[in-house]
Amino acid sequence: MKNFKLLVAAVFGLVAISLSSQADEMAALNIGPAIGDVIEMDFAAPDQDGNLQSFETFAGEKGAVVVFFRSAKWCPFCQMQLIDLNTNAMKDIKGRGYGMAAISYDPPKDLARFDAKWKVGFPLLSDDGSKMINALGIRNEEYKEGHYAHGVPHPVIFVLDKDKKVIAKLNREGYRDRPEPTVLIEALDSLS
Repeated sequence: MKNFKLLVAAVFGLVAISLSSQADEMAALNIGPAIGDVIEMDFAAPDQDGNLQSFETFAGEKGAVVVFFRSAKWCPFCQMQLIDLNTNAMKDIKGRGYGMAAISYDPPKDLARFDAKWKVGFPLLSDDGSKMINALGIRNEEYKEGHYAHGVPHPVIFVLDKDKKVIAKLNREGYRDRPEPTVLIEALDSLS
């Protein structure tokens, strides 16, 4: 009977640990503005061509898809995401009345190199000093000052309406796994 009680206690302990870690994982996904929040910033930043962009310049008639990514220079997961969005989602995003911009802490010259190679059909914005990333509370604090990744965001996609209200938010735990373009398009379709 004593062994049975120990076994039950151990099982309940493992279940509690599992639920606790699942709650921690869910909390890790809950970064930045929530659905329903209005983002006050204007997203003013230079793009890969050195042109100043803002929400008004890249939004479509219904709003915009705003993708925060780590780096087009050194992050292969970000590079694949940007290429995938350009190839498999951009036309559908625009066709649904949304514009798109992708934002990182990369300087414009690094964004220009990536664009020269892959010819993306949307603005890549340079968030100098990670000001927008910090203001939205999506900075990955794992990287301390002096580290090359200091200032990167947790990857996240916000869908904003014309008033910059968050109407959808897509992200996954960690930086390697990104929502597929089909998931983004399904999210846009569910908003109609």
